[in-house]
Amino acid sequence: MHANIGSLPEDAAPTELPRERLISLRYSLLRAATAGAGVATGLIQTFVFARILSPERFSIFIVVAATGYTLWLADLGLGNIAFVNLRGSYLAGTRNEQAARQATAVILFYALLAVAAASICFIVTLALPSSTLAGAFELALFLLFIALNLAWSSLRNISIAVDLFLFYERLELVRRAVVIATILAMLGGLPLAAFLIGSNILWGALFAIAAAKLAQRGALASRLRGVPREFVTFMVANRHSIARSATGALSGVFNVTFPYYVVPLWFGLGEAPIILEVTFRIFRGACVIFAAICDLAIAGQTRALAARDVNRLVRTTLLVAGLCCVPAAIACALLIFAGGSLFAFLLRTAATIPHAITPILVVLLVASILQIVSEALLQFTGFFRSLAYNGAAVAVAMVAATVFAYAAGFDLVEFLALYAAIYAAGAVALTIAAVYGPIRAAASEPGDGRPFHGILRAIRSAPRSPAATPVR
Repeated sequence: MHANIGSLPEDAAPTELPRERLISLRYSLLRAATAGAGVATGLIQTFVFARILSPERFSIFIVVAATGYTLWLADLGLGNIAFVNLRGSYLAGTRNEQAARQATAVILFYALLAVAAASICFIVTLALPSSTLAGAFELALFLLFIALNLAWSSLRNISIAVDLFLFYERLELVRRAVVIATILAMLGGLPLAAFLIGSNILWGALFAIAAAKLAQRGALASRLRGVPREFVTFMVANRHSIARSATGALSGVFNVTFPYYVVPLWFGLGEAPIILEVTFRIFRGACVIFAAICDLAIAGQTRALAARDVNRLVRTTLLVAGLCCVPAAIACALLIFAGGSLFAFLLRTAATIPHAITPILVVLLVASILQIVSEALLQFTGFFRSLAYNGAAVAVAMVAATVFAYAAGFDLVEFLALYAAIYAAGAVALTIAAVYGPIRAAASEPGDGRPFHGILRAIRSAPRSPAATPVR
């Protein structure tokens, strides 16, 4: 049964490594490379698609990509629960074979979901009067290419749970390098279909390599026999945690993806979806970088919470927040002083980005630091209830604001400004939830509901721990 990561039992024997780094230096460099490559992939894809596709077909690919990201609505936070179950056993120095089988079931579920979505996309697209077999095939492969990120992301969590983060990031760096190279090759004449087929074959090879390594570490099952039964057992045993985690996960994905459906319906295909795509491509790219930085602290944060070491937990969290401010400051400076040139370079004549988009992006980038740092801390320490309440409240506010904006006749820029304001308010609320969640838990004994000033006093008075974050 899933629960928040608690204190280690007295007879536990977690692996201890020499002092003292709040985060792994090698992992930091590697994760920075993969995160940077992730952002570059998105921008390069936009750059290339704007040149090889017509504006209308480009906007169709944007909607299909949004559909792929919307599949994260089916995430339900299952990967996070699998992480917490595996991490607890690993910190205690034991192997949990049932948790490994259930993690395998979760990954397989996500992979099959991506295949099913791509198949449905092919059938639906082919049924359209103006569609061709080649066009339907390309859209289906593109959706599969996007949707498999859900399973791959959960494999990252599982790798971190057993301290195999360096292995995973090496695979991810190879994947990003190959994908970037093939995207750029389309400018030289590589067919779009060849890029999509090759990228999905690459997915298959990476999943096979990662699964074999994780099975050796005991994080995944080496056989698929009984996996459907384990998936049902996992869903039943963790039903309460899934309900809370799913609410947070669904709300989070909805809040990021729903503009992709509202804007085309509201403003039509063509320029408006492209403006939205570029705005959110930069916004989501920054979130990818911030999430990558937060990944560096997961091992140390979970160990600190298990050991009730509030000083280390706060220092590690503040460290990653400070690191997030560096790329955020660079991005904001580029947007303020060179945003027009950057947008023109990316889109050429496909669309013109209004100048008012720049301050909106700056607000989104600053707010996303609070959002991602707090979300990661709550997520990987098992505080799903706080994520659920916050995500649901922000989703309701987003829907209400959209209805209001439509009724008031807002234009695209005004709608995005309202979106940014609500997102920022939700990020502040989630930061408060992180302080009153895992940080308070690390500063007090179980059941101790001390107020905010008591938390600060506990942090100031807590001794520094020699515990180290594992480097593997």
